[in-house]
Amino acid sequence: MIKEFSHKTIEALGYYVYVYSDPDTRRPFYVGKGKGNRVFNHMDDQSENEKVRKINDIKARGKEPNIEILAHGLDEKTAFKVEAAAIDLIGIENLTNRQRGHESSVYGKIEVSTLDARYSHEELDPNDVTDNIMFIRINKLYRNDMTPLELYEATRGYWKVNIEQARKVDYVLSVYDGMVLEAYAPAEWLPAKATFMERKDSRDAEGVADRYEFVGRIADDPVRKKYVDKSASLFFPPGNANPIKYVWGKK
Repeated sequence: MIKEFSHKTIEALGYYVYVYSDPDTRRPFYVGKGKGNRVFNHMDDQSENEKVRKINDIKARGKEPNIEILAHGLDEKTAFKVEAAAIDLIGIENLTNRQRGHESSVYGKIEVSTLDARYSHEELDPNDVTDNIMFIRINKLYRNDMTPLELYEATRGYWKVNIEQARKVDYVLSVYDGMVLEAYAPAEWLPAKATFMERKDSRDAEGVADRYEFVGRIADDPVRKKYVDKSASLFFPPGNANPIKYVWGKK
């Protein structure tokens, strides 16, 4: 296997996306993107991580990983999109990548109806809000392939809220990238960590001392029809970074 590209090849490649595979099983174990000779750098990596351990295991067998270019001639932004799609297609759980692709929650694998709703959603009119609503933006926690349970857990905790106001809320709307993903009817608000949560990024007790979580259920269909898959952008002015927004309905 070559150790570097020629100058002519580098000029022709531009940005590219590559994959490392086990030579015996042909199973991919790492996806990356870069330009120049970035694709070869992992072979000399001395870091302590799963990717390096896999490469060293292959070398110990007297072999080298298969290194393939998935796509080339890309600009940097397109390379990010292709990388995200490739990681989602293979599955992060099948790779040694520590993180999903850049903006994979935007450009990665996504079910077609969800994708269509994201780009063609109807604006939620403030005048149509007749319930006491809490919007919760989960931008940092969201993934396209979340299960209903994962979406619920990402939405229900852990938040800095005014507990008196939170307990007046009829429905909690989970929001990502401006779109309402789901509506929940909270049964109770509790101090953070009061209930078991399977979420992998759950914080320790000290990190959530002043935060709360709710327990509840998915709202009834008439409520979901009113709010879900609609844009909440009118409720969040530009520059507003607060993940929590209360809207008191016009009942």
